[in-house]
Amino acid sequence: MKANRFDPKATEKPFSAESETIIAGRNAVLERIASGKGIEKIYFQQGAEGSAKKIYALAKEKKIPVAYADKEKLRALSGGMAHQGVVALGAIKEYVSLEDLFAIAESRGEDPFFVIADGVEDPHNLGALIRCCEGAGVHGVILPKTGACGVNAAVMKSSAGAANHMAICRVSNLADTVEKLKKRGVWIYACEAGGTPYRELDYHGPIAMILGSEGFGVSRLLKEKSDFILSLPMRGKINSLNVSCAAAVVLYEAIKSR
Repeated sequence: MKANRFDPKATEKPFSAESETIIAGRNAVLERIASGKGIEKIYFQQGAEGSAKKIYALAKEKKIPVAYADKEKLRALSGGMAHQGVVALGAIKEYVSLEDLFAIAESRGEDPFFVIADGVEDPHNLGALIRCCEGAGVHGVILPKTGACGVNAAVMKSSAGAANHMAICRVSNLADTVEKLKKRGVWIYACEAGGTPYRELDYHGPIAMILGSEGFGVSRLLKEKSDFILSLPMRGKINSLNVSCAAAVVLYEAIKSR
């Protein structure tokens, strides 16, 4: 696919004008991209021409999620502002770099303690997960830029304010990020069925805990790259816990070793 052509397979999910900062209009969206500030998604009106194509190509280059919306949705999303067929949702929380997460751990005189959320799409689950992480003293949460929820108003609310105090790093490729962490001496633990009982593992030293999505768990590639697979005993009729519940169990078990 050529970079300057719209992708007809681009899809969108329901949005709320209260979820993010709204940037309406082509020049405003271009300036937002140029500023380097976070953008959750850019919506285009089908058939938009001219500079809209430039914005689209730039968004794909920067790996910013894109979607299409009709005139009514764009009008509602922009609050009636002139949008010229382009509306962006700006992140309400500034994300940090991987280096920033290591710096936080160093500033506390502690070994790195990170959580990787692999494809968590539900904002209430992500908010609750972040709340668990903040309470357990995690130094940072790592999220993928695509295929998962970002930090929006619903996440902020569900985290009971914890998202304001938690460093969030958003990366283009979780598998590459895991490799970078391993090169820095971080041990990778994936929370998934079929592994070692979680109480039998040692969580000393620099660690990153991977917690998977609601429907699919931890991806195959990330499991393969993990140093340890840990599992929770399931004695009922269901085979998994909500991601935030699982996080509460394994993170506080890790604290005992730290």
